[in-house]
Parts: sequence; C-alpha cells; structure tokens
Amino acid sequence: MSGMAAPTSVLDQAIHEALATVDDPEIKRPITDLGMVKAVTVDDGAVRVELLLTVAGCPLKDTLRGDITAAVSAVAGVSSVAVDFGVMSPQQRQELQTRLRGGAGGAAGEEPVIPFAQPGSRTRVYAVASGKGGVGKSSVTVNLAASLAAKGLSVGVVDADIYGFSVPRMLGTEARPTRVEEMIMPPQAHGVKVISIGMFTPGNAAVVWRGPMLHRALQQFLADVYWGELDVLLLDLPPGTGDIAISLAQLLPNAEILVVTTPQTAAAEVAERAGAIALQTHQRIVGVVENMSWLELPDGSRMEIFGAGGGQTVADSLTRVIGAPVPLLGQIPLDTRVRESGDNGVPIVLADPQAPAALALDAVATRLAVRRESLVGRSLGLSPA
Repeated sequence: MSGMAAPTSVLDQAIHEALATVDDPEIKRPITDLGMVKAVTVDDGAVRVELLLTVAGCPLKDTLRGDITAAVSAVAGVSSVAVDFGVMSPQQRQELQTRLRGGAGGAAGEEPVIPFAQPGSRTRVYAVASGKGGVGKSSVTVNLAASLAAKGLSVGVVDADIYGFSVPRMLGTEARPTRVEEMIMPPQAHGVKVISIGMFTPGNAAVVWRGPMLHRALQQFLADVYWGELDVLLLDLPPGTGDIAISLAQLLPNAEILVVTTPQTAAAEVAERAGAIALQTHQRIVGVVENMSWLELPDGSRMEIFGAGGGQTVADSLTRVIGAPVPLLGQIPLDTRVRESGDNGVPIVLADPQAPAALALDAVATRLAVRRESLVGRSLGLSPA
C-alpha cells in the first residue's frame, strides 16, 4: 500500500482489512489501492488514519471520514478513530492517474485514449438521437440511465447536447467534477455517473462554440473523464445531424443509435433522416422509442394528441433503408409526472415506478440491458448507395 507500512500485528492487519473495504466515493475503488492511506498509528486502541485527498477542499471529505470511522470502529480492540487529511503531491496524483488509466494515454503529443472505442471494451454505448428538438430525448436518456443503474448496472451519461444541456438538472445534481491532474472525476446521481458542459459554465451561461471546439469537448468527455468499468454509456445528442453526430461517429464508431421520436408525421420524417445518418457512418441502430404516444384519460381511453404511428413508421422506414431490423422498442405515454420528476431531479422510473410512463421506460431499459452478442461492437458493413 503506497505510503503505508505493512501491518505488523493482528490488530494492524484487521485495521488494514477494514480500510480496504472503504471505497473512494468518486473513483469507487478501495482507498488502500489508490495510495490514499499515508499512515495508520495505533496507541492503546486509539487509531489515527492519515489520508491523502486527491485535491484540497475535496467535497466528499466528510463522506470519507464517516466511512473510515465506521469501518475501523467495527474492528475488535479499537476504542476510537481519528482521521487526519492531507493532500496528494503532484507526483502522487500523477501516479494515481497512471494507475487508474492502466498506463494508457497521457503522454505529451499523444491523442487521448477513449476506452469505449478500444477493441476490448465491454461497454455498451448508446447514442440517443432525434431529428428535431422537443421530443423528450433528454427525459428518455436520464430515465433509461436511472433504470439501468437501478438494475445493478454501472452506467454513465454524457450530456453531449452542448447548446441545450439539461441532464444534470434532470438527474438532480449541481455537483462539479473533480480534477486529478489531467483526469476528471464525474459527479454521480442516482447511481449514474454524469458529465455535462453545464458543469463547466458559470450559472446558466450559453455556450457559443463552433465545430472543432464541440469535437474537442466531446473527446474530453470520453477520454479525460474517469468512467471506470461501465456496463452502459448513454450519450444525449443534440437534435439533428450536425457536428456532434459526425464527431460521435469518428470518436465512437461502435456506438449504437437509439432514435427518439413522437407520433406526429413531421417528427417521424426528421427522425428517419437522423437515423439514416447511421447508414453513412456504419453505425448500428438499436431501435426507436416513440415518446408522448398518447394521454391516458380518467375513463381509461387514450387521447392521441400528436397523432399515431410515428414510431412504427420510423422503425419500418429505417429497416428498409438500412437493410437490418430496427425495432420499435417502446411507446411512452404522455404524463405530467415525467416533466415534474425531471424538474425535481428524480427520474420518474425512481420517483413513481408504477406510473405507465415509468413502466414503459423501464421496459425499454430492460431491452437495452440485454444485447445480442453476435452484434456487439460490429458495424453493419454497409456503404451508401
């Protein structure tokens, strides 16, 4: 263990084992593995732990103190626990970064390594796209993320809608990322790791960037953020088929596209165009989600406010264009609770899991959690006509 002498007694060993059960709240790895424990002293049952924080003013210092105190206090023979905090030196932070990245990337002049784009990556990457704004794409993204996390999966969300970022609010977090050297630790909410340009802008400031800056921002979100071992990464894309969609295809060619539309004809037509971009980028379309499908009335009948059939129309059209099955994964009914839960920062799948919209979203998440292995990470191998 970096900076800490090996245990010399039965009590020392027990304390060491207790500390190994304490995870860093951001990195989700034992503090003993991260070189954070500088020293442990024991004096007649009184234990003092010297802990090195990654940065001064760490917002999770109290959490670490509580977790360490609880773990060590449970050891037989310990009468009290005190935790003293220090800060890692630049060299120690660099060692931590190297340890976390497994030695990958970081050298001067090298392109940052995107772990999800590597051949051995086991992370399922879903890019949530739409042809136009206002179809509830971000609501679908955060609810799918929360549902997948609730099923026990390790989930991350990239709010790639640079101009219209809204994911942090919908997940109920105002936390800022922590930087360790060149690595960014993403905040977590409801068991979901999340990064957004909104976490780096003051207040509600607008982002006025052109294509190359957008590409670099997305690259940083994917390469410089420490995501750990994710099962699923969701990207909330801007509406349309602009710079971010093109950058995504370059940075994450194995990402699968999830198209969100509403039942109305106009939305369906532009959703088809957004999905058809996958034909040119050689990305697989995992399916279509139809949002705002109908309003359930008190008498049990349905009012189809935005028409009907748009989601199936998009799925059928993309199936014909691409030449591979594109299923309609689900239809999400209109429900004011979806909007309310988003405003309150608790996705409806958590706030009211038996609501019809929550059940429909959870069913889509279940389908995304299981994927045919034969198609993992493979492109369709098609070329534009």
